[in-house]
Amino acid sequence: MPELPEVEVVRRGLERWVAHRTVADAEVLHPRAVRRHIAGADDFAHRLKGHRVGVASRRGKYLWLPLEDTGQSILAHLGMSGQLLVQPHTAPDEKHLRIRVRFADAVDTELRFVDQRTFGGLSLHDTTADGLPDVIAHIARDPLDPLFDDEAFHQALRRKRTTIKRALLDQSLISGVGNIYADEALWRARLHYDRPTGTFTRPRSLALLGHVRDVMNAALAVGGTSFDSLYVNVNGESGYFDRSLDAYGREGLPCKRCGTPMRRRPWMNRSSYFCPKCQRAPRVSS
Repeated sequence: MPELPEVEVVRRGLERWVAHRTVADAEVLHPRAVRRHIAGADDFAHRLKGHRVGVASRRGKYLWLPLEDTGQSILAHLGMSGQLLVQPHTAPDEKHLRIRVRFADAVDTELRFVDQRTFGGLSLHDTTADGLPDVIAHIARDPLDPLFDDEAFHQALRRKRTTIKRALLDQSLISGVGNIYADEALWRARLHYDRPTGTFTRPRSLALLGHVRDVMNAALAVGGTSFDSLYVNVNGESGYFDRSLDAYGREGLPCKRCGTPMRRRPWMNRSSYFCPKCQRAPRVSS
């Protein structure tokens, strides 16, 4: 699933190619793509028609397009394989095209939602006073948000009584961090994924946040991480951060810091990648 850097790359593309355009019509080609819009496909298409799209916004992994003067936003659930593509009208339809949005201007491009596995979709939601779709109002700010509160995050870690990777993936504490960037930040911080959060001092918490930000900014600079064709930006281009990964996916390869073979362990229906020397497991209390 795309994490913060990948979603931000898509958001920037939408800001460039879609913002301030008026919807001429919308076509839903697969009902599952709007299943979160309870009123159904026809209602979804009708509510978009004639409205001007605002600047794309993001919080963590969540992406939305406000509809100006309506008090509503189009929330995009990218899921495992969802793609928002800006394509010329004349471009052949993608095999897994689910939704098409045409605009009432002379620009020869349209917005397409493509989703091979149909886990994602688009839906309309009321917008809160803070500018968020109401269904994601509970999501915490992300570490690249200027208003993210580092001290509040540290205090939440101390209270949470969990382990650090679980905390990093808890979207009510910090949003946008997924499995890949959690492993990368923990490797940089020399922290084992099972370290209890109650042991974190303020300097250690702040240092970890610095590593989270560094790895996400590095990924943003090269378009995010693409392991296959299912994650691309709005122009269909892949990101290249997979070439710079220090931990994720490197089982058996030498640690780039100490040379020890990297390990992988099953973790919450996922995998955790780490260096057994640089990221020593916490001692089990007797």
